[in-house]
Amino acid sequence: MKGSFLLPSPSFAGFRASKELPHMLSLCELKSISCFSVCNQEQKYNQKLYIIPIRTVCVRFCISGSSVGSVEFGGTGPHTDAYSGFSAPNDRQRISSLERELEELFDEVKKMIGMGNKNDAIDLLTANYEVVKERLNAGTKGIEEAAILDIIALGYMAVGDLKFVGSLLNMMEEVVDNLKDDAPHLDSILMHMGSMYATLSKFDKSLDTYQRAVYIMERTYGKDSIFLVTPCLGMAKVLGSIGKATKAIEIYQRVITLLESSRGTKSKDLVVPLVSLGNLLLKEGRTNDAESHFIRLLNIYTELYGQNDGRIGMAVSSLAQVKCAQGKSDEAIQLFKRALQVMENSNYLSPDDSIMEKMRVDLAELLHAVGRGQEGRELLEECLLITERYKGKEHPSLVTHMINLATSYSRSKNYAEAEHLLRRSLQIMIKHKGTDDQSISFPMLHLAVTLHHLKNDEEAEKLALEVLHIREKAFGKTSLPVGEALDCLVSIQTRLGKDDNELLELLRRILNIQEREFGHESEEVLVTLKKIVYYLDKLGKKDEKLPLQRRLSVLRKKYKQMVHY
Repeated sequence: MKGSFLLPSPSFAGFRASKELPHMLSLCELKSISCFSVCNQEQKYNQKLYIIPIRTVCVRFCISGSSVGSVEFGGTGPHTDAYSGFSAPNDRQRISSLERELEELFDEVKKMIGMGNKNDAIDLLTANYEVVKERLNAGTKGIEEAAILDIIALGYMAVGDLKFVGSLLNMMEEVVDNLKDDAPHLDSILMHMGSMYATLSKFDKSLDTYQRAVYIMERTYGKDSIFLVTPCLGMAKVLGSIGKATKAIEIYQRVITLLESSRGTKSKDLVVPLVSLGNLLLKEGRTNDAESHFIRLLNIYTELYGQNDGRIGMAVSSLAQVKCAQGKSDEAIQLFKRALQVMENSNYLSPDDSIMEKMRVDLAELLHAVGRGQEGRELLEECLLITERYKGKEHPSLVTHMINLATSYSRSKNYAEAEHLLRRSLQIMIKHKGTDDQSISFPMLHLAVTLHHLKNDEEAEKLALEVLHIREKAFGKTSLPVGEALDCLVSIQTRLGKDDNELLELLRRILNIQEREFGHESEEVLVTLKKIVYYLDKLGKKDEKLPLQRRLSVLRKKYKQMVHY
């Protein structure tokens, strides 16, 4: 089973919006939703989220059932005092009061989450949900109900209950589908829905809601409006995620044009689309185009913040990724080192920040790839020490670094040190996850491989069988993780002299998994076919051997070389 030498570091790609841009919504401070500011001082654009008025009586911040009808969201257009569907002064006063109470509610939710009171936040959101559900069951399904569900869904995103978010989105869909496009600030709700759908990997629904938001905003503000930036960015990201890179690139370029015409060619607001477009172009193999966008990003940062700002380090890191993709390893290494140095000197991010961590891991992997394993290992040790210092010596996030470092030691044949790290990582995972959780199977399998190298095959077999059992239960008997465990088990049992017929059956299981996951003509299939042919020949099963031998010959010609295992 092929894979990267080092495990992926838990981090997000790109630049933190909170460091680059003012928030369009207060909710952007919560990690689950990413928004882009399109505030225009001349138009006094102030887009916010609201919920039904709050009364602090028996239930803190529970929704009052007294407020019904449509609600204006305060300012998605030039005329923030124009309330569609409201004309009486008392209605406007009610909306003004509503806005304040909505802000108070959401501030309370944020405060609870920030203080670690997740259960209190859930209780608050649940109380509001029960009230709005009663209104929906009674047949009240207007823009106000959509807005309430919107804020509740975003709150549940923040606390991490994605399953319930899916249910809330189904309810929201039923409401918004019956609303006319001129409903006040429907575009805002649709943008949030699009983002949440994308987080849940429901990309078709995400795209549909973003497209409707764009259509509404184009009709309201024109096709050159700066207000289109947010939904267009969301739509481009979704298109990139589902493989429609050409259309995504086109939309990113549109966003850049909109921002250039409104904010100028050197505005920091260009950061998000430039990074997103550069990363997509890099993914598509258009390295020269990606490089030009990252160079422009670097120039913007340099002019705005000088040579020593931490943001310079992140831009340089992106250029390092380009050089790596271009095969210019030495240049990439120098750029990575420069990026890390700038970041460390500027104190722009904490040493244990996921972005810093990813830079170190990327550089370590590159150093190993070019044969500079000792330098790479030093970086991996640094990652481990930093995580220990900031999170403690028993934190589960240490496991990734331990496995990476153990892999590095294994490559240098220092299996004893690798074994020590892997046993420690396994103990940490069992302590936090128990003995049946699928997550413990990853350090356990690495340990089995290391023990096999140390010729401790009895214990290695025991661990590999345990991994197989855990993964079959967690992922299914025909899953790729099971195939990986089977592959390891075959190697161990072969040296233990297990029955050839049993080994052959395991290899056939591996072949079936690989054919489904990688295709019938993949290199992985070639390797396993060679093993199967060997055992069929050893067992004298010529009738079964001949068709597979012919197939193996065809694959060998395709790859023009022997694959050693």
